[in-house]
Amino acid sequence: MKKITLLLAVSALASVVGCSKSDNYTPPENASGEDIFYANCTKCHKPETAGSVMTLSSATANKDAIIQKIHTGSMSMPAFPNIKGEQAQRLAEFILANSRTK
Repeated sequence: MKKITLLLAVSALASVVGCSKSDNYTPPENASGEDIFYANCTKCHKPETAGSVMTLSSATANKDAIIQKIHTGSMSMPAFPNIKGEQAQRLAEFILANSRTK
């Protein structure tokens, strides 16, 4: 039982380590929001069933909040300072159009 618990703890830690601090990913200038999401965001955000890419809280279900989170990150999400301008707008629009709100 201790081995299983240790294995689960190590697996959880490994998945969180990949999703922290800052990420220097820079999307191609003409990348669509969908391209950016699937090229980089799916490292941590696995698309959900029923056709949605993620579930947003009511506080984050708007473009400004999504762009803010992209730029600053959060507890386990890295900041993406190189996703800005039109690219950030396209990514936020894709996320909003393809997510559900809880």
